[in-house]
Amino acid sequence: MASVEEIRNAQRAKGPATVLAIGTATPDNCLYQSDFADYYFRVTKSEHMTELKKKFNRICDKSMIKKRYIHLTEEMLEEHPNIGAYMAPSLNIRQEIITAEVPKLGKEAALKALKEWGQPKSKITHLVFCTTSGVEMPGADYKLANLLGLEPSVRRVMLYHQGCYAGGTVLRTAKDLAENNAGARVLRSLLLHFVVLPKMLWTL
Repeated sequence: MASVEEIRNAQRAKGPATVLAIGTATPDNCLYQSDFADYYFRVTKSEHMTELKKKFNRICDKSMIKKRYIHLTEEMLEEHPNIGAYMAPSLNIRQEIITAEVPKLGKEAALKALKEWGQPKSKITHLVFCTTSGVEMPGADYKLANLLGLEPSVRRVMLYHQGCYAGGTVLRTAKDLAENNAGARVLRSLLLHFVVLPKMLWTL
């Protein structure tokens, strides 16, 4: 009769996890950092705050950031003025926008990673999704799995609000799943949302 250790060894992968492909996606709306102060103070109707704008410009100049990709357009902000108004309630509309768009951006990045990998998506066994944007049930992991047409048997892990710690947390989770499950193929999706909306997805 096999021992517990023998059973565990048979279940685990032989060797360390390996990154097989990487896909990234960003929103279509791109702003150059040199124009960001003008944009920000215009959409928030704060152009009269000239001293604050000068300070903000100095921060932008020293940030080393060249471009910002954001989902919100000026048309969207005009349609929902509370988003750009100080202390105005806007949580509900921001949640509606985010929870709809996060899985779509995840799909775009995932398809690029799957294409680079060159294997059928039916081989994906696990999905790890983390976003600092929005919380809902069913979550972004479930929606992404449906958008990609993944098998219902794919084991999903959903993490919320890890902030800047998210990258390491999700990568570590994916690594543990890959190394402790023989034959595992882990699709890892990470979305960070601050003023910028970058999207990165790694496949292990």
